Amino acid sequence: MRSLVRLLACGGLGLVIVLAWASRPIDPAPPLTITAPAGEGPAPVSAETTLRRRETLETALVRSGLERADATVVIGLLRGAVDMRRLAPGERLLVTRDAADAVMGITYWRSPIERYELSRAERGWALQAVRVPVETRIALVKGRLEDSLFASMDRLGEGAALTVAFVSLFEWDFDFAADSLPGDRFRLLVEKRFGENQFLGYGEILVAQYRSADRPPLTTVSFTDAQGRDAYYDAAGRSVKKMFLRAPLDFTRITSGFSHARLHPILGGVRPHLAIDYGAPTGTPVRAVADGTVIASGWNGGNGISVTIRHARGYETMYNHLSAATVRVGERVRQRAIIGRVGATGLATGPHLDYRVKKDGQFVNPLGERFLPGEPVSARRKPAFDRHLEALLERLEREDTQPDSTPRP
Repeated sequence: MRSLVRLLACGGLGLVIVLAWASRPIDPAPPLTITAPAGEGPAPVSAETTLRRRETLETALVRSGLERADATVVIGLLRGAVDMRRLAPGERLLVTRDAADAVMGITYWRSPIERYELSRAERGWALQAVRVPVETRIALVKGRLEDSLFASMDRLGEGAALTVAFVSLFEWDFDFAADSLPGDRFRLLVEKRFGENQFLGYGEILVAQYRSADRPPLTTVSFTDAQGRDAYYDAAGRSVKKMFLRAPLDFTRITSGFSHARLHPILGGVRPHLAIDYGAPTGTPVRAVADGTVIASGWNGGNGISVTIRHARGYETMYNHLSAATVRVGERVRQRAIIGRVGATGLATGPHLDYRVKKDGQFVNPLGERFLPGEPVSARRKPAFDRHLEALLERLEREDTQPDSTPRP
């Protein structure tokens, strides 16, 4: 009878250990050894393994010390709940062993909110799936530009994903490389998702504002359109999505502007520079600024590797000095599609993108061109939009004046 009690106590301790490890943060940690209370003998030992690139789950289990037969049984149990074709490097396995080095339990984390707990049973293995509830909190993020928006967001403790999402709201109206200035201010209300108080990622940006010197403030708000889809609109109720993006690159700088008389850095003399030069590292993705058809792709003399795209309403865009073109002549491309990579081919002193725009056969200044506005909110939905915008702006203002309590990632 005393042996049975000891066995049950040891088994209960093992279950507590597995559950405790399953709820810890996902940051990698060294193997853990737990010391049992005096008189209860050696404690179980738990060790963690991380799934490697292109590794199967079965291989990782065997590498963790499981017999291949046990690994096959575990995979069979998991197969009904896990798509084995969609494993990702970094997924974690925690294997717990008893004093005799026999495997007592396995915890498999697919993500911070999804894990599978396997334990030895009388007739094999028992499986339990655990889903962590996700809590969504609406948080205020605000800041002042000191150098770049990317660096300014980073100093606030926010991730790059939020910066990219924020830029995407204004990229049809504002070129952060050409137009932003130190002292500019930004603020937004964004959904942040947590599981067991651990930050999981960003949700939707509800409302965002950007204030730059000598310009009216830019406001973007999420609103459900007449078809039931969430879309972004400016304060007047016009869709922020327009025919053309303001710039073909993210997070870069302008090194040379549009000019009819510029001293050429290689050929010498004063020559027209009917383009905007964006300095960026070699390999930086270059985006199509609008839907269109590729009419040239390849080597183009002093322009190096170049891509030209024809768009609607008489527009063409050119992307020069690329290190590589990723589209072919005749190919249809969508706005934001990657059409090449920044390089220094042709007559270039260093890696940069030479970006040009033609309208009706004549080069125009990309930064001075006024492109067509987006579709507005329907007249039927406009009153609801106005109420929605007013409520969000009031909340933004209210939270902006309160002490900072923004949940950090």
